[in-house]
Amino acid sequence: MTPKQPSISDADRTQLKIALSPLPAAILFPDAIWPRYRRLPHELAVLSQMLPTPRSPSSASISLYARTCIAILGVATLAGCASGVREPEFSPSRPSDVRTQIASLLPAHTVDRPAWAADIHTAFTALDIKPDLQSICAVIAVTEQESSFRADPAVPNLGRIAWKEIDRRAERLGVPEFAVRVALKISSPTGKSYSERIDAAKTERELSEIFEDLISMVPMGKRLFADWNPVRTGGPMQVGIAFAERYAQEHSYPYTVKDSIRHEVFTRRGGMYFGIAHLLGYTASYEKYIYRFADYNAGQYASRNAAFQNATRLVSGKPLDLDGDLVREGNDDLAKPGSTELAVRSIGKSLGMTRQAIRQALELGNSQSFDRSALYLRMFELADRIARQPLPRAVIPQIALHGPKITRKLTTEWFASRVDERYRRCLARAADPTDR
Repeated sequence: MTPKQPSISDADRTQLKIALSPLPAAILFPDAIWPRYRRLPHELAVLSQMLPTPRSPSSASISLYARTCIAILGVATLAGCASGVREPEFSPSRPSDVRTQIASLLPAHTVDRPAWAADIHTAFTALDIKPDLQSICAVIAVTEQESSFRADPAVPNLGRIAWKEIDRRAERLGVPEFAVRVALKISSPTGKSYSERIDAAKTERELSEIFEDLISMVPMGKRLFADWNPVRTGGPMQVGIAFAERYAQEHSYPYTVKDSIRHEVFTRRGGMYFGIAHLLGYTASYEKYIYRFADYNAGQYASRNAAFQNATRLVSGKPLDLDGDLVREGNDDLAKPGSTELAVRSIGKSLGMTRQAIRQALELGNSQSFDRSALYLRMFELADRIARQPLPRAVIPQIALHGPKITRKLTTEWFASRVDERYRRCLARAADPTDR
């Protein structure tokens, strides 16, 4: 005997068509999410395993099944919207294809795209970092923000900035200004006086080379400038030279060093290698790239550390600057703790930790290990309990930027937001090949 077919109402039939057909999604949802929607079959297949199979093929159960399908489709589609940008497939395997993809994502004004793409790809390979779309766009965004893809970018009014630094240094050492000016009137190896070269300097590489000459040749040069070059960042990603020198001591640099690591930073290849190492060469459990952009400006793990300071502020009730610095720089004396350490000490009993244990944990602030420390875990346990909800594990550091080149009020948050905007535009270029 043939089983009686269930009676399906017109309303149920309509619901099933909407739930199971991809056509309505193309109509109902904007074009911005359509590439994401096309990749949903696998995700829906996984989610569908959670759906109960109706035991009795009644009209009501079919209606429930249809509504569940609609809910899953809606959630999955909205998840695509949440990212705010389209995320096209990006999985080239051959090195030449990766370089081609990188070149295609560079800003329209970039000169010599193949060379930039080659140096970026070499850095990813040497650093053993997967060149996925997000990582590539992150590198492109920082480079565009810092130099507009110029290996040795010109700095407006660099000569005037340099003289301010020279005068500041001389004053701090108690050297009369006139003595410094006289010393800089002598001829340099180029035939011009140091004063003339400083006045004419256009890029940080030029200025750095002038100071290197000063240190070795000018009277009082070692006293004024020994182990101290005012040019502290350089290259297309404006990476810290001190970071590059430390990193080169601990890792294999993929190129032959011609003169020094400092000089390498001012080249396209070296600037990109060390910049990418600073941006991506560490493990952090951030949900959004904007926190890496903040770290690039404030220091690796600064966003995680600022979140810890935020939790500490809540638990201790002590005011704290969310700057990401957990231990006062250059301070090895337990008798001279910084503000964050003092706040943590004030709740030492609640944490079940001694001063020594607190200091040892805070000194892990420049590494991933701090995430797993007893101090970190206990602090967030207490903070989450007080807040009655999980606190963020990453917070953009609240730092006002200062430096010879900065002439207006800028912050780490401003930097991170600007880079994030460029990052999203890069992702958009990947989604729309005509927008390149």
